[in-house]
Amino acid sequence: MGTVDRRDFILSLAAITAGGHAAAQSAPGTTILVLGDSMSAEYGLARGTGWVALLAQRLAQQKIAAEVVNASISGDTTAGGRARLPALLAQHRPSVVVIELGGNDALRGLPLQSTEANLTAMAQAARKAGARVLLVGMQVPPNYGADYTRRFAALFHTVAQAQKAALVPFLLQGVADGPEPTKLFQADRIHPTAQAQPTMLENVWPALKKLL
Repeated sequence: MGTVDRRDFILSLAAITAGGHAAAQSAPGTTILVLGDSMSAEYGLARGTGWVALLAQRLAQQKIAAEVVNASISGDTTAGGRARLPALLAQHRPSVVVIELGGNDALRGLPLQSTEANLTAMAQAARKAGARVLLVGMQVPPNYGADYTRRFAALFHTVAQAQKAALVPFLLQGVADGPEPTKLFQADRIHPTAQAQPTMLENVWPALKKLL
């Protein structure tokens, strides 16, 4: 993520905290399930200020009848999301599943093949349950090496194409790669501030709206 220090990156994502739940105007059978990590779990933010909560507010403002369930957990990996997804699908019966996972796989040095396999399995499970899928991509700092950085970013495109899922290439576009990225991050230098959350929503919204 641009100028982010790898040490800060690893330490700041190590904690595990439960995600919240946000709801817009609801209608039977219209549920958006967000399965993510700290980028979606309002890590270090006041409740109700993260991009997922802002999404719920936008749906209500635009009178789009849908409920947003935020099942994000800080520190979660694609393996964790894959394990949790079946129960979430059975409980919420979502129309759309937003998968925002993968960053912590890179931090833990997990094989890219495992990350790709887990993302693929989640997309397949969601589609089998009758949901449309939106895959939200992440990127790693350049100090991981040019080849690894490229391959990590590419795997989201690969899975999205193979599984016919919608794709947001980079959740932090305009945040981590902006002219003054440090101003949009918390003191840990990795988690975006409240000021960055509207930009993150704008990155997700066009692709998500098409699925509604």
